Amino acid sequence: MSILAAAALVIHAARILDGRGHEVRDAAVVVNESKIVRIDPHPAHIDIDLGDRTLMPGGIDTHVHIGWHFDKNGRSNDDGTGESADEYAMFAAENAYKTLLGGVTTVQSLGAPIDKTIRDFSGRLPFPRVLTAVEPITDSKLTPDQIREAVRKRAAEGADVIKIFASQSIRNGGAPTMSQEQMDAACGEAKKLGLRTAVHAHGPESVKRSVMAGCTSIEHGALLDQATLDLMAEHAIFFDPNIDLVFRNYFENKSHFLGIGNYTEEGFAQMAKAVPKTLNVFQMGLKTKGLKMVFGTDAVAGSHGRNFQELVYRVQKGGQDPMQAIVSATSLAAESLGLGASIGSIAPGYEADLIALDGDPLRDITALERVAFVMKSGRIVRWTK
Repeated sequence: MSILAAAALVIHAARILDGRGHEVRDAAVVVNESKIVRIDPHPAHIDIDLGDRTLMPGGIDTHVHIGWHFDKNGRSNDDGTGESADEYAMFAAENAYKTLLGGVTTVQSLGAPIDKTIRDFSGRLPFPRVLTAVEPITDSKLTPDQIREAVRKRAAEGADVIKIFASQSIRNGGAPTMSQEQMDAACGEAKKLGLRTAVHAHGPESVKRSVMAGCTSIEHGALLDQATLDLMAEHAIFFDPNIDLVFRNYFENKSHFLGIGNYTEEGFAQMAKAVPKTLNVFQMGLKTKGLKMVFGTDAVAGSHGRNFQELVYRVQKGGQDPMQAIVSATSLAAESLGLGASIGSIAPGYEADLIALDGDPLRDITALERVAFVMKSGRIVRWTK
């Protein structure tokens, strides 16, 4: 598909959601090159009429693994093992393209070195904007000084965020793996370097240590209790609960994962047990005053491009208000990435990252799965007329 550059465009739709919780009906968004100029309620002319569609900011998925794919043997492959560098890069590029066409214009990939390649080409090819952790810090045997050195190394390699594993995988029970001193070292060093920290943590103790260390966001949190959610809210820690797509995708594609690492029958049984627990945590989170819950999917092989299914589940099964779900995937997600002043909203001076949906997601959240138009930084990459 060719990429069409927009010099100055007036894009009209039946309804506009600005990403901040407001709806404007029968109006247009004015775009000049890569930036949004304004919302115009009474445009003098219209260049693109999207008809009875909903125009909104592109989605922001704060947790993906853009290079993770099913290889030519149909097996889960997260690091290109057994493939040439070219093959691995092409699989990652395919994932990025699918993600953009699915309406997600920015992702945080947490992470592998291939993320940097996709990030570097995201301004030239039809990919989402990419932020990357380059490579997570997983070794719980590292001393605090060694952890600080690992943080500095990733910063030097070009990481946008530092990813730390503070607990086991849910497939292994989710117990804490990093001490308070280790978390203090990781998050403290990152903060000193001006970098955010995204922490894989499932239970109350690992999350508490992360909060006390001043980390930026908690990923997963499948085993949390109300007291820990309150603590996160008190300290303004972002919470990225991945409650549906990652599990659903694993179950649907079990044969592609089974037998690799901790993807065992027992591991799958642990994930099945986690599904109702994660839903309960999410529903508690909705009632926790001041808790900043953002949109993230933990998209792995098989789920790229399906990202918005997570939001549909949050609304239909989790009971989240549709507008708040959309805010969590736009302006709030942008804020969590430190990009709240440039993406995630339809407002003057913001990046022209726009999508249009067939239908009204405030009344039928499944409209998020019917993406008819995608613009990234003023360039049209999808338009179903």
